[in-house]
Amino acid sequence: MDEYLDRLNIYASRLVSQKEYFVPGHRACQGCAEALALRLVAKTLGRNNIVACATGCMEIVSSPLPLTSWKVPWIHVAFENAAAVASGIESGLKALMRKGRLPRQKINVMAMAGDGGTSDIGLQALSGALERGHNMVYVCFDNEAYMNTGIQRSSSTPFGASTTTSPAGKVVPGQVTWKKNMPEITAAHNIPYVATACSSYPFDLMEKVKKAADIEGPAYVHILSICPTGWRIPPQLAIHAGRMAIETGMFPLYEVERGKYRLNIDLPELRPVEEYLRFQGRFRHLTPELIEKIQQRVREEYEKLKRKVEMTNED
Repeated sequence: MDEYLDRLNIYASRLVSQKEYFVPGHRACQGCAEALALRLVAKTLGRNNIVACATGCMEIVSSPLPLTSWKVPWIHVAFENAAAVASGIESGLKALMRKGRLPRQKINVMAMAGDGGTSDIGLQALSGALERGHNMVYVCFDNEAYMNTGIQRSSSTPFGASTTTSPAGKVVPGQVTWKKNMPEITAAHNIPYVATACSSYPFDLMEKVKKAADIEGPAYVHILSICPTGWRIPPQLAIHAGRMAIETGMFPLYEVERGKYRLNIDLPELRPVEEYLRFQGRFRHLTPELIEKIQQRVREEYEKLKRKVEMTNED
């Protein structure tokens, strides 16, 4: 782990631009780790970047008419079709360059949406774009619920979390389904690059976004984006929450490059999930039995991931 982080620090000192393309003045909540993640993504993709942004927190906070926090071409699209619009942009750019109406150059096309706009309402458009092989980067900013419209559960909401549409009660302990594994769903499309990231590990995030942009074909980056408001934690604990998600195995950092899995941070021993759950208001109702149920699930999924790493890297 130390060697990996040292390498990332060297990468950062050499390559991180000082220019900003998602700039201050937006109206995100205090401690919003999603806004930080978006800033890092935009910084990495640079000036030659066209964004198709689905309805959601980042759209609302960044574009209150007549103001904007974007310094690149940016298109607000419907909740469900960020991937479809990005597909059209990518195809249009190819056609213009082929016809000589636009100089041949590298222009990044980025689609972005939250977990609701990705794993629920936008899954159809995303799957189609991946299957067709569009040369684009799709980024999911996963704050684990529909935060913008009042903290409703999504298929990315973790088991046991209390939301306004999965409230914890005496009979039902909050969310009753397990978090949908979107990175694995996208990897099953056999695309060139899939990665998970978190703004608590900024250089790892930027390196993965750069890989996603440089590779030919569709790439998918799934970013855990801590939401202090929806997770019911103090704003100053957002970065800590992200680190705890990785260190407990609740959200492993890994990448799948042309079918080969790689764990970016492989801890010799995971911390107990209780350390991650106990300071979040959305989990305060969990009983020891439910926490143990989550712990067992995390162990199983982490071991399954490690087996994929071993299997896909055998000589």
